[in-house]
Amino acid sequence: MKVRIDWTYKSPKNKVVQFLSEELDANEALMVAQDLERTGRTKRLQFADRHNSNWSVKELKNYVKEVETEPHDVIAYYDGGFDRHSKRAGLGCAVYFKQNGKDYRLRKNALINEIDSNNEAEYAALSMAVQEIEFLGVHHLPVRLIGDSRTLVNQMSGEWAVPEETLARWADRIDQRLEKIGIHPEYEFVPRKENAEADRLATQALGEIMIESLIDLNADN
Repeated sequence: MKVRIDWTYKSPKNKVVQFLSEELDANEALMVAQDLERTGRTKRLQFADRHNSNWSVKELKNYVKEVETEPHDVIAYYDGGFDRHSKRAGLGCAVYFKQNGKDYRLRKNALINEIDSNNEAEYAALSMAVQEIEFLGVHHLPVRLIGDSRTLVNQMSGEWAVPEETLARWADRIDQRLEKIGIHPEYEFVPRKENAEADRLATQALGEIMIESLIDLNADN
């Protein structure tokens, strides 16, 4: 989880100044906060997350301790490929996460039928990524969901409406699943070249090359 340090400083002459840091990982923010408290000039110190929730030092320490044994710091890349002749879609997702001090990567693809457009394939790929996140046991955490469809990102972020009924149904199902497991989605758009892994998985699915793997990234070092 990313947080900002909200620090209120009190000078020797009782002048009070408030500082708000840039975003830091929760563990890093706690270490910086400890250094700030050692100055003896701390009037108030708390943390603010991306959802405008405030955390005390004790609350953030407890949070970090609790999530360490569960999948956290989750980033999911997704992509959908569409074959207009067969009306089939290849779906791909790559999910990166941390657990028990280790880094993991889950890769998954799938081939589905009766898809009507490339936009629908993108929604189906996002839905699969969210499903895999749920299967991992991720819950009540922020999750970054990264794709190369600007339309989907803007629609799921609420910036654009979803006029097509088919896509609206996909969006509703995705929102319901995220709400069920308490995930706070952070939708991000990237150019296709930065989504190459998910794109390749989707292409392999269209070629009926199926991939499903979970690896410890630290074991490769």
